[in-house]
Amino acid sequence: MTNWLPDLTTGSGPLYQRLADSIESDIDKGIIDAGAKLPPQRDLAYDIGTTVGTIGRAYQLLRERGLVSGEVGRGTYVLAQQSEAASPEFAEPAVQGTRYVDAPPGKLRFDSTAAPDIGQGAIVADMLQRTVQDHPHEISSYTRDFPERWFEAGARWLSRNSFRPAAETIVPTLGTHAAVMAAIAALTTPGDYVAFEHLTYSQIARSAGLIGRRIALVASDEEGLDPEDFERVCAQKHPKMIFLMPTVQNPTLAILSVSRREAIARVAREYNVILIEDDLYGGLTDDSTPLLAEYAPERTIVAGGLSKSVAAGVRGGWLSCPPAYRHRIRVAHKMMTGGMPFLLAEVNARLVLSGQAGDIRRRSIAEIAARIAIVRETLAGFAFKSHDSVPFVWLTLPDPWLSGTFRSACLENGVLLDDEDEFKAGRSEQVFHGVRFGVSQPRRREDIAGGVAVIRRLLEEGRAGYDRSS
Repeated sequence: MTNWLPDLTTGSGPLYQRLADSIESDIDKGIIDAGAKLPPQRDLAYDIGTTVGTIGRAYQLLRERGLVSGEVGRGTYVLAQQSEAASPEFAEPAVQGTRYVDAPPGKLRFDSTAAPDIGQGAIVADMLQRTVQDHPHEISSYTRDFPERWFEAGARWLSRNSFRPAAETIVPTLGTHAAVMAAIAALTTPGDYVAFEHLTYSQIARSAGLIGRRIALVASDEEGLDPEDFERVCAQKHPKMIFLMPTVQNPTLAILSVSRREAIARVAREYNVILIEDDLYGGLTDDSTPLLAEYAPERTIVAGGLSKSVAAGVRGGWLSCPPAYRHRIRVAHKMMTGGMPFLLAEVNARLVLSGQAGDIRRRSIAEIAARIAIVRETLAGFAFKSHDSVPFVWLTLPDPWLSGTFRSACLENGVLLDDEDEFKAGRSEQVFHGVRFGVSQPRRREDIAGGVAVIRRLLEEGRAGYDRSS
């Protein structure tokens, strides 16, 4: 590079951080092109009047952000960003990224984990009719005042084990995703880091990126999030918040032990990190491990909803948070969603307070268990993780299958599932050789059996049995 110097007149923090931020900004603006070689550390140190060590720390920070690569003897080069990556000549119709928007005709949807259809439509229809009859004025207007029953419903639905949130800690939301995003928007600012596991519900990470938050990745193992790596990330990047699913992690199904929850709470307290505990799948289980919120109640936000156990289409969600956060999160939720529609919020509250949501959940769990039993019998002998009452399976692929290739093979054979890239929160060098498939969306158990039989056949044939060009 010639005639380029970073602008260090703006920003805050130590010089190495301002330098890294300036270089990242110039990369985003296209001032520094992909493939460009950054100035040698000694030359740049001389040009801006600092030490080689400061330049080295800035370059290391850029490497951690996934923006550059450094090779001994060759220098530091800017990596191509995701938007610059070459687009494939051909993409499957109705596919957006690795997520299917509309299922092609004749395909089995194993790419969703919404609640199974066990006849809840009739119950919801009755609730809708009664709500419209009882509240015609509220239906025709914007929602400005939240009745106390909406908070009571959230407190009841989020209660699990010995965790019993008070009604004054509850924020009603348009689903769990909206709950989490409202918390991120309210309690962090653009440029802040939010931490995620390498594999997670990546839609939150992508949404956080859209509103200007940076992503910090934390390592996990078979037991879930690694507290030691969480502490390393806190020391290096100082995230304001971490998103995690302690009970039934998506997609790995890991359940954090008591000792790990205690360690995570300790690290979060030491580094002043807010914990977002997504308990969406935890509510489907009988796991007795205390919620993370019980170890760090002053900094934990618990989010949950109806999508996986009752009905995804009613957009029912709530979060429980420390009282000091509640007003900011309510305002952020309104700003980001346009506000709570009275009809949905009232229907969701009635479902919970009447006990019908709990009854639907019990019936959903029974249906999920029957379908998981089919999976376990059909895939016996292969490596996968499942839970009796959770509507998805994490399948470890045997050699030589690659995650994306296996997904394509399944699509060619009529089964839609998600490869591991769908769950990566950011650019990660880790490879897991896994896919996730759900069992709740096909209407009949026979469809589950047929789809899983396809998966087993492909696993047995290996990649030699799949030719995209055939």
